[in-house]
Amino acid sequence: MSEQSNLYHQDFDLWLKKSATAIKNKDFQNIDWDNLLTEIEDMGKSQRRALESYTRRLIQHILKLKYWKSERKYNSQHWRIEVRNFRREVKKILEDSPSLYNYLSQNYPTWYSKTIREMREDFDIPDHALIPLEIMMSQEYYG
Repeated sequence: MSEQSNLYHQDFDLWLKKSATAIKNKDFQNIDWDNLLTEIEDMGKSQRRALESYTRRLIQHILKLKYWKSERKYNSQHWRIEVRNFRREVKKILEDSPSLYNYLSQNYPTWYSKTIREMREDFDIPDHALIPLEIMMSQEYYG
């Protein structure tokens, strides 16, 4: 194991700084390529996980506003705020990485279905057609 690879496992922050310096100086001999590739791939996975999480939370709060009648009176304002927050986070991710829109639109129906199944444990959600992604992301839509 190289010195850089050891550093990756012992002091991640120092490894980052040394890697950045090596790249800036075009010192390609002293770059820990295997771990650098791992980190780059993980960055993409992290963005996709965040996109799924924020999208599913958005769906949850829209469904709460639309169907959780016994709690609506006490929680609707909070749920509306959360809807705006989750929409904003999804939009930020898509602004930073527009190519993730395809990932979102391909996975949205699955995430929607999973969210409904999970939420049916707490309150009744009727069988119905999927709320289209475009509507879900619309600033005016709250269920």
